[in-house]
Amino acid sequence: MTDKLRAILTLGGALMVGAAAMQAQGGESPTERAIEYRRGMMEVFSWNLSTMGDVVKGEAPYDKAAFARHARDLAHATDLDLLKGFPEDSVNDESDAKDEIWLQWKEFAAKFRKLQEESAKLAKISAAGNLEKIKPQFKETAETCKACHKDYRK
Repeated sequence: MTDKLRAILTLGGALMVGAAAMQAQGGESPTERAIEYRRGMMEVFSWNLSTMGDVVKGEAPYDKAAFARHARDLAHATDLDLLKGFPEDSVNDESDAKDEIWLQWKEFAAKFRKLQEESAKLAKISAAGNLEKIKPQFKETAETCKACHKDYRK
């Protein structure tokens, strides 16, 4: 896929998401929108990590440019403010979030900052293209992500 086509598809997708969000705002509360925001961010994290994980596990071929793009996209996604997707009134049975998030807010925020740091390192290492150097950093990044799931996800 060319960079121009990728940009067009990305912009088109963003516009569709934005239009859907604007439409949804009419019937959703701010809390419901926050939950949808955090779910969407988690999907972006998952998409990029699972795609890179397939390569690291040898289940997909290594494409230096594609891998670096996924690592960069993950790092950019973690630069967004995920924490605003967890307002205090968003504890409910429909969410996978455990109450411990709000009871241990500083620890939760610190774990997210660690994911930001590890994702940035992965993006930098991936840009160089040496898969053997990428693998340990990918593992560290994935384990950092999983650490939150272990403590804060139902």
